[in-house]
Amino acid sequence: MKIRHLLLIIALVPLWLFAQQPMGVVSGKIADNNGEALEFVNIYVSGMTNHGTVSDAKGRYSLNVPADTTISIVYTFIGYRKYTIECRLSKNEKRKLDVSLMSDDINLNDVVVEGRQIETGSIARLNPKEAALLPTSSGSGVEDLIKTQIGVSSTNEMSSQYNVRGGSFDENLVYVNGIEIYRPFLVGSGKQEGLSFINSKLVDNIVFSAGGFAAEYGDKLSSVLDVTYRKPASFASSIAMSFLGCEAHTEGISDSRRFSYIIGARYKNTQYILDAMNTQGTYKPNFTDVQGLFNFDLSEKLKLSVLGYYSRNHYLMVPKTGIVTYGAYQASYRCNIYYEGQEVDNYVTGLGAANLEYRPRNNVYLKFIASGYSANESETYDILGEYYIGEMNSSDDESQVHNPVSALGVGGYLKHARNYYYGSVVSIDHKGSVVYSDRNVLKWGLRYQRQFIDNMTNEWKLVDSTGYTLPYSGSLGTTPEALTVSNISKSDTILTINNFDGYVQNTWTFESERGEFLITGGLRFNRWGYNGESKASPRVGFAFKPDGKTNITFRLSGGVYHQLPTFRELQNMDGSIVRPNDAHIQQSYQVVAGSDLCFHAWERPFVFTTEIYYKYLDKITPYVVDNIRIRYYADQMASGYATGLDMKIYGEFVKGIDSWASLSILSTKEDIFGDFILVDSAGYRLPTNANPSLIADTLSVGLIPRPSDQRVNFSLFFQDYIPNYPSFKVNLKLVFGTSLIYREPFREPNNYFRDGHPYRRVDIGFSKQLVDGKNSFREGSPLNHVKSCWLSLEVFNLLNVRNVVSYTWITDTSGIQHGVPEYLTPRQINLKLVAEF
Repeated sequence: MKIRHLLLIIALVPLWLFAQQPMGVVSGKIADNNGEALEFVNIYVSGMTNHGTVSDAKGRYSLNVPADTTISIVYTFIGYRKYTIECRLSKNEKRKLDVSLMSDDINLNDVVVEGRQIETGSIARLNPKEAALLPTSSGSGVEDLIKTQIGVSSTNEMSSQYNVRGGSFDENLVYVNGIEIYRPFLVGSGKQEGLSFINSKLVDNIVFSAGGFAAEYGDKLSSVLDVTYRKPASFASSIAMSFLGCEAHTEGISDSRRFSYIIGARYKNTQYILDAMNTQGTYKPNFTDVQGLFNFDLSEKLKLSVLGYYSRNHYLMVPKTGIVTYGAYQASYRCNIYYEGQEVDNYVTGLGAANLEYRPRNNVYLKFIASGYSANESETYDILGEYYIGEMNSSDDESQVHNPVSALGVGGYLKHARNYYYGSVVSIDHKGSVVYSDRNVLKWGLRYQRQFIDNMTNEWKLVDSTGYTLPYSGSLGTTPEALTVSNISKSDTILTINNFDGYVQNTWTFESERGEFLITGGLRFNRWGYNGESKASPRVGFAFKPDGKTNITFRLSGGVYHQLPTFRELQNMDGSIVRPNDAHIQQSYQVVAGSDLCFHAWERPFVFTTEIYYKYLDKITPYVVDNIRIRYYADQMASGYATGLDMKIYGEFVKGIDSWASLSILSTKEDIFGDFILVDSAGYRLPTNANPSLIADTLSVGLIPRPSDQRVNFSLFFQDYIPNYPSFKVNLKLVFGTSLIYREPFREPNNYFRDGHPYRRVDIGFSKQLVDGKNSFREGSPLNHVKSCWLSLEVFNLLNVRNVVSYTWITDTSGIQHGVPEYLTPRQINLKLVAEF
C-alpha cells in the first residue's frame, strides 16, 4: 500500500466514525445585534472544525451534529464576538437555534469590509455608534454627528440646531421611522432647548443629505435627516450617568420572535454648565423624555410598529448679575448688569404613531402611517436689568487695565413676555414601492396633514437711560409726553391648515462598456391649505461609476425644492399674521455635482468626497437670528443664492477606527424686494425717520449677506487608542467657523454687521473600558451581567475660547446702539459612566 493511500485512510477514519454516530440537526437564523441577517458566519461543533457550515444571504443555516452527547456549537464571524452554546440532542431530533452576534468593539485589528451603494444624490450613511462617542455638552449625539458633516455649520454647542449650505434652522427636515419631527416654537435660546427628539441609544440607521435629495423626501430647502430606530433581536439594556444627567434603555424580543420592543428614557440637567456662564444667578433646568418603539409581526406579510414619545422640558432662571467685557485691546468695554425678576419656561411635547407594513408579494412593499404630534409651550418672564457701560483703561499698568475710565451708558431695561403656544399636527401617510427588477424600482407616496395652532403672544421691552424712557417722545430737559415701549409683539391667533402632498419616483440602473449608470427621476407635488397655493417639484439625479474604476463614482443631482411656511414663518415681528393673499411658498432651484474617490494610504482605506453646488432662492422670507430664535420679516420677500464647495475625507487615520475631516466654503446673499436706504449729500446713510430736508437720494440696497453667510467652516472628528491597549481611547471634535452676520431684531433687515468673532471649539474625551464581557468575576457577582462598561472624562471647550452666540442691544438717549455680546460656555469637565447589559 502506497503511503498516500494510507494517509487518505487515516484522514477518512474520523468522518467514518462520525457517520456511525446517532445524529441530530440544528438550524436557525443568525443576525447581528440590530436584527440584520449575517451571511458567511462560520458554524461548527467544537473539536470537529473539519465539519461545519456557513450561513446564507438571509442568515439561515443547517448543521448535522452528534446526538446523545453534550456538544458545543461555535459561531464565528470577523468583527463579531465568538458565540458558543452547549446543547444535547436526541437521535434524529431537529432543533431551532437562532443566534444574535454582538459586534466586537474592542478588536481594532479586524479587517472591516464595507460595501458602498451607488447614490444619485448627496447622501451620507452614518454609523450610529459614532454618535455615542462624540464628546457633547448638548446631549444630542446624532445632531452633533451631523454638525461634523460637509455643508453643515453650527455656532452653538448648547443647541441641537444646525445650518446647512446657507439655510436656516427651519429649512432642515428630520424624520424618525418615516415620521416628520418638528422644532419647538417658543424656544429662543440653547439654554432652554433641552433634549432633542432623537435618542441615540435607540438608533439603527442614519441617512443625511445636505441638498439635492430625491423626490421621496419632503419639502424643505436645505437638508434631510432620516433616522431609523432599531428592531431588537435579543435582550439588551444600558445605562449612562454623567454630571449632565443620566439615560437608560432596554430592548428585547419575545420567545415567539413576533413581538419586540425598545424603550429609552433620558434626564438632562445643565445647571452645572449654566452656573459657569457670565450671567450669574439661579438656574433650574430640568429636561426629561421617554420614548419607545413596539414591533408586532402579525404574519409573514403584515407587520405593525407603534412609536410613542413624551417630553417635558422645564427651565427656570433667576438672574442676579452679569459682567461682560468685549472689544479690542485699544478699545475695550465692560458692561455690568444687575437683574431683578425671573424667567419660567415649559415645553411639553408628545407624539404617537402607528406604522403598518404589508407585502402582498415579495417585490411589492406598502406602508401606512398614522401619526399625531402636539406641543404645549409657555414662555413667561419679567426681567429688570440696570446696566453700566464703561470704557476700559488701556494703560500699560496691568493693575489698571480692568478699571473703567469713562461711562458710556447708564440706565435700565425691562423685558416682559407672556407667550403661549399650542400646536398639533395629524398626518396620514401612504408609501409604496415595486421592485420590477434589480434595475428598476418604482416608489410613490401620499400624505394628508392637518395643522392646528393656538398662539398668544404678548412681548415688549422698555428701555430707560439716564432718566429718559426710550423711544423718547419729549424734548431734552422736559417731561416725556407718554411712557412708551418698544419691540412690541402682540397677537392672539387660532389657525387650522390642511395640507396635501405626494410624490412618484423611479430608479433605473444601466450597464454599458463605459460603466454603470444610475438614474433617479421623480416629481413631488403639494397643496398648501392656508392660501390654496399648489406647487410641483421635479427632481432628478445621475450617478456614474466608470468600468474598471471601482474606486470612483461621479454624481449630479438637482431640481426644484419648495418649503411650505410654518406658523413661525407667517408671524411678523409685531406678532401679526400675514394674510393668505400675501403669503407665499419659498422655493429654490438646486444643482449639486460631486464625486467619491476610494483609495488606500498607509495600507488603510479612505474615501474623499467633493461636492460643488448652486442654489437659486426665489420668494424667500428674510429673517434675523437671535441666539437660536428666528424672527421673520414675514411681510417681505426676497430672492438670492447660495453657492459653495464641500470636501470631506473619511477613513482610518488610526488603523482600525474611523475618523474624518470636513471643509466647507460658502457664499449666500439675498436681495429684498423694494428695499432701499436714504443717503445725504455726502453719501452717508440716514435713518428711515430722517428729516426730509437732509435726504439727497434713495438707493436700492441690492444683495446683502444672509444671516447664515459663514464663509469657511471646518470640522474634525478624530479617534485614537493606545497601541496594544485598545481599551484606552481618545475622541476629539474640533469645529472652526468664520464670523457670521448679526442684525438687531425690529429693525430693517439691511441693518447688519459682521461681528468678526469666529467660532472656535475643541472638545476631547478620554475613555477606559472597565469591562469588556471577557472578564472573569467571582460567582454571583453582578458584574457577570455586564457586557461592556466605559468610564469617560470629557473636556468641553478645551482651549477656553469665548464664543459669541448673540447680542443684547442697549440704547442711550442719543439713540446709539450698544451691542453687548452674550458668550457661550467656558472650559468645563464632565465625567461619564456607560454600562451595557
